[in-house]
Amino acid sequence: MTTWSRITAFAVIGLSALTATTAAFAHAHVSPPVALAKEGQVFTLAVPTEKAGATTTTIELTPPSGFSIDSFVPAPGWKRTVQKTGSGDSAVVTKVTWSGGAVPTGEDAAFSFLASTTSSGSYRFGVRQTYSDGSVVDWSGSESSDTPAPVIEAKASLGGGGSSTLALVGVALGALALVIAVAGLALRGGRSVA
Repeated sequence: MTTWSRITAFAVIGLSALTATTAAFAHAHVSPPVALAKEGQVFTLAVPTEKAGATTTTIELTPPSGFSIDSFVPAPGWKRTVQKTGSGDSAVVTKVTWSGGAVPTGEDAAFSFLASTTSSGSYRFGVRQTYSDGSVVDWSGSESSDTPAPVIEAKASLGGGGSSTLALVGVALGALALVIAVAGLALRGGRSVA
């Protein structure tokens, strides 16, 4: 095998690895992926715009049973509609729709909210993404599918630290997610979204 053949082979292997890695991360996610059960913390939903020549214009989030959303972090450029059952302190958020955005290819729509789980276990979210051309992606598949549903794991204890330490870690992760979301909006060049 010549030197050029080897270089070409390594380049193809490297490019394939990068493409596979990018594809593995190009899914809708709710973070943090592991959370402390029964504790209020900031979660962030991130949904990638993967379709070339189109923008993400609407995101719908259906939280699983036992996952309680208390409040939302503002998402500039987006209109939020919340569907609930019940009223007052016993109201339960059943669906959240963010609309009016225009997230271009290669960027993520990101939304943060304060929430808690009622117990330990896995929580699987329903996410529906609508593009500017009218096409829809339902992020509701199995973990091995092309459109896996976001899942978090709630644990009774994250081990190693007291609840005050865990609360600080949760707040720090939430703040980091918020900073990333705001930085993403700033990097869009201050374009207004109608």
